[in-house]
Amino acid sequence: MLRCAFVAIIGLLATSGSLSAQTAPAESPPAEEQNALEPMEDPQTGDHWTYEFRDDITGNVKSTTTNTVTDVSGTEISIRTGVLGNPNFGYLTYDRSWNLINNGIWRYTPNDGSGVRLPLAAGKTWSIKGTDLNSTAGVSWKRSGTSKVVGQESITTRAGTFDTFKIETSVQVQNANDPTKKAEAVQQTWYVPAIDHWVKRAYVSRSDGRVREKYTIELAEYGRR
Repeated sequence: MLRCAFVAIIGLLATSGSLSAQTAPAESPPAEEQNALEPMEDPQTGDHWTYEFRDDITGNVKSTTTNTVTDVSGTEISIRTGVLGNPNFGYLTYDRSWNLINNGIWRYTPNDGSGVRLPLAAGKTWSIKGTDLNSTAGVSWKRSGTSKVVGQESITTRAGTFDTFKIETSVQVQNANDPTKKAEAVQQTWYVPAIDHWVKRAYVSRSDGRVREKYTIELAEYGRR
């Protein structure tokens, strides 16, 4: 049952993992493409981000996942997510601050708290509180935590070099029907205002004081239609 908690804690990583298929990394783009920053402050249909999903326990790249904007409204951003080598797609719904609302399996009320609160500045903090519901499995978790902007960093990935805000999010989840079942996770996010997205995320979940999951995702490519 605690596996459900890990899946519910961070929606993006969980969705990438559930669709994952072992794939070889694509070739890196030329250096001149890596250094050209394409502004994408306001999300539009067709915007896309491709990430490498690495299991930091084994050291293996588990999948290459592309998230594509399919629709944008005044309150929500709809995403289609697909894994290289897997013909299936998943669908995600975010609010306009990139908090996950629904990943097709879990519904987060009001959201999962993994997004950003603009404008960002070093030292800014905000709280997280909500409910994670998997109605098919009949499972519900209570979520609470905090996010803090711990500073600014320059990050280089296969997609280029970016000036980022580093955000550390600590979350605890507890089974709504059995409070003895609980888990916690820490996620570090490197967010780039110029492209309104994260270029790297690192995630560790624990239960009973032991590491259960440890992942990193890094941006490999992005663009606008």
